[in-house]
This record gives sequence, C-alpha cells and structure tokens, in this order.
Amino acid sequence: MKKILSIALILVLSLTLLAGCGGGAAEGEGETPEAKVYNIATDTTSAPFEFQNDAGEYVGIDIDILAAVAEDQGFEYELNPLGFSAAVAALESNQTDAVIAGMSITEERQLKYDFSTPYYDSGVVMAIAAGNEDIKSYEDLAGKKVAVKTGTEGATFAESIKDQYGFEIVYFDESPFMYEDVKTGNTAACFEDYPVMGYGISQGNGLKMVTDMEKGSS
Repeated sequence: MKKILSIALILVLSLTLLAGCGGGAAEGEGETPEAKVYNIATDTTSAPFEFQNDAGEYVGIDIDILAAVAEDQGFEYELNPLGFSAAVAALESNQTDAVIAGMSITEERQLKYDFSTPYYDSGVVMAIAAGNEDIKSYEDLAGKKVAVKTGTEGATFAESIKDQYGFEIVYFDESPFMYEDVKTGNTAACFEDYPVMGYGISQGNGLKMVTDMEKGSS
C-alpha cells in the first residue's frame, strides 16, 4: 500500500537558477543580465489545486502559491497547463523549467525531482457514482473495472491492490473523463486524491466517497 506523504510544489533548479541570474559579476562592468522568464508546467483538472474557471483562467491553491513565490523571489514565469502526465514528461525532457501540481513525494520521485517543502498532507479515496448502492468496499470490485488518472497516487494505489481484490484498471489523462466513465457505469469506481475528490463532490461531480482516506505504509 502506498503512502501519500504530501502534495508538493516542484521547482526544479529554480532557486539555483535565480541565484545565477541575480548574483555574481556580469560579463561587462555595469551590465545587467537579462532576467529569465521561467516556464512552469501544471495540471489542468485538479481542483482545488489547479483548474480553469468559467472565465478561462487557471486558478487554484497551487496557482496562488506560485504567484506568491514568484513575487517573493522576484522572478517572472509563464504558466503552461499541460495536464499531469504531460507536465512531468516535459520536466524530465527539459522542455519546462519546473512543475507545480498535486504530486506525492515518494522515494522514487525524490531520485529524479527536487521538491519544495511539502505543504499539504493528503491520501487516496475510492469514489463511485452517487446513485450506486452496490459498491461499498474493495471486495465489491471483484471482476469489475476501475478508473484512475495516469501517473497519480490514485493509480499507484489501485495498482497495488488490484490483484488482491481482482479488478481491472482503466487509465485516463484527465479527471473529468474518469468521473464521467464512472457515472455512466463503464467503470465501477475510481481512485483519487482525497482533497481533489472532496472538492469535486462539493461542486456536484455526481460521485460519492465510499472508503476512508488511505495512507498505509510506504
């Protein structure tokens, strides 16, 4: 069982790059180096952390944190809403300077990414269609299909228990498609970060949680 330790802001190399831009001697006496504008990739459908509002603007907790960090550290950035998997892939291929998204800090990820201090402690829950009265536990998933979002802790958790409970996994790139698949009955349930699912339910996504938040051992 995977333990979701925290949701973290990933600003790989940002502080060292900023130090390089702002410190040390310029190439010529009195010259001011051109300030770098950082490309920051993010998820697109992970409310309340990052999502698009009715006006088409990207908003949320992570977006506010990024703006506050940029103001405090004196750097400019361009937000690049790619989706979770694409954002991480862009970071690993050096196509973006950093990622800010709801990401669990794991030992495996720490080998590749430089995380900020964690700022939210989360966990994974299972959700089903609001009108479904048949699924009440993991045992009820036997022989059924469940939906997960690619690259997330929900997917990792589902993968860790699928053999034990005998279900099949269907992968989605975006949460709304995952939720819709559950509501239409194509999949019996989905696994999602607790705050993301809780917010979605409060906004009427048509689902309900049927398990406690899982935080088991690493």
